[in-house]
Amino acid sequence: MSAIQDHPLRYKLANELHARPFPTLTAPCRAVYIAWRIPQDQVGVDTAAELEHLYDLLDRFGAPHPQPGATHFTCQIGRDTLKWEQHAEFVTYTMFLPQVSTRAFDPADLDVFPEDWLEAAPGQRVTSAMIRVENMPSDEQMISQVYEWFLPETVAANYVLDRTCVVATDFRIAANGHQNMAVFVAPETGARRVGRVVQRLCEIETYKCMSMLGYFRVKAISRELGALETDAGRLMGHLRSDRDDAAETLQALLELSGDVERLIADTSFRFGATSAYESIVQQRIKILREERFHGRQTFSEFMTRRYDPAMRTVNHSESRLQSLAERVGRAAQLLRTKVEVARSAQNQSLLESMDRRADLALRLQETVEGLSVVAISYYAVSLAGYLVYPLATPLGVSKGVVLAVLTPVVVLGVWAMVRRIKAKMH
Repeated sequence: MSAIQDHPLRYKLANELHARPFPTLTAPCRAVYIAWRIPQDQVGVDTAAELEHLYDLLDRFGAPHPQPGATHFTCQIGRDTLKWEQHAEFVTYTMFLPQVSTRAFDPADLDVFPEDWLEAAPGQRVTSAMIRVENMPSDEQMISQVYEWFLPETVAANYVLDRTCVVATDFRIAANGHQNMAVFVAPETGARRVGRVVQRLCEIETYKCMSMLGYFRVKAISRELGALETDAGRLMGHLRSDRDDAAETLQALLELSGDVERLIADTSFRFGATSAYESIVQQRIKILREERFHGRQTFSEFMTRRYDPAMRTVNHSESRLQSLAERVGRAAQLLRTKVEVARSAQNQSLLESMDRRADLALRLQETVEGLSVVAISYYAVSLAGYLVYPLATPLGVSKGVVLAVLTPVVVLGVWAMVRRIKAKMH
């Protein structure tokens, strides 16, 4: 039996489903998380700068490098564990540290990353978080700590994964410059489940921030979009008016269409990315299987009140742009038809004028033909007379009689010749 021939991507297709494994964490512990946004002109083009930045950190601690082409990597750095992930628009670093610090969300925890290395990052920080993982105390103690660590009016706290954990955060940038999150773990919760919860919290925070970029892009173009809609309404009003130059209006509509298409091209990537990130945020929250914790709002409720309106604004603006492009396109088509009808009427009038001129030209030509027959006949009769005059005396005929006889014959001959020439020309 011949060997089975594998598709060249067979192993990559299978391994991709197992990429980016969850960390394994045991409470108590803590995590420091940073996400840098890749410069827009380097997205999908060059990853050398991000890799060099990673290699610099690994070389400082004598850690091994990832395999060529890797998009995620985990290794030990002393007693800590580093996890690196590269995505389309951003790069994330997570350092998992054993035990918890005496001071909750201590800014000194960031010292696990060298300061000069942080400053040399090839991009801008889009978000960062400190996550504190503790064993689950009594409900009273958890409530006390949640109110101490987070702003009470915006804190979201809930049970997740069948009440094996309690997660809490206020989604604010705290005084330490990071988003603070707490995870309280029940004694029977496994290390892999704890790692999944922490990973989900990091993903929710990152994709939430990345999707909000679309909202602020909408705010930046709102004035231009409003002006384009106003211009479109004004120009469409000219469709029913006969006083305006249709050709000039059509040119203005085409220029407006170009502006709309340019704006769509400038925003299509951001709007598409925002939609994808929003779906990931909602899906990650759903996976947590939230249950209310002592009357506090859940992550879903927080997103419904604060996050979903921003995403609806983005979706509405994208719909406005597409609708505007379609309206302008239809108006341009209608106006183009109006211009073509007007030009057809002008062409019809021009053809009628040309017909009249052709009739006049034909009549003039016939008149000229008659005159030319007379003129040619006059000279022909004179020439013929010179030929016949010598015969007039022997015949006893006067010159006048000779000319009288020749004239109708010559005129008829000239007329027949002109008709023949005209027939050949036609």
